Amino acid sequence: MRILGLDVGTRRIGVAMSDEMGWTAQGLKVIHCNGSELEEIGKVIEEYEVSKVVIGIPLKLNGEASLQTGKVYLFKEELEKVVKIPIIEWDERLTTAEAERMLIASDVSRGKRKKVIDKIAASLILQNYLDYLGFQNKN
Repeated sequence: MRILGLDVGTRRIGVAMSDEMGWTAQGLKVIHCNGSELEEIGKVIEEYEVSKVVIGIPLKLNGEASLQTGKVYLFKEELEKVVKIPIIEWDERLTTAEAERMLIASDVSRGKRKKVIDKIAASLILQNYLDYLGFQNKN
């Protein structure tokens, strides 16, 4: 049972994948938004036999929706037309900032950070979801 995590942006989509046990998330790739992103995500889902997608919902710090929130909901609606597996919405507040801090702490150059930050953010979104599932299963 693999789960796919998505950090949807205007120009790029970070993609992360869980291990088969659903314990850990790893950054997989960055998809550039050029009109074929839904097809690319569909191929990843098929190739890795993904059973569920977790999509980060970007909310303001106060929990309200932003302009980007609406764009992600529209993207989710389009993705639901392409894939026939559950798509779970997950609060992604501060994941990009956390990814940035991790990369800076690891002394990754600004140019390299820009190339990987989206898949790191996607892996944080997915790992938060996996941790939630693990917590739920313990109780």
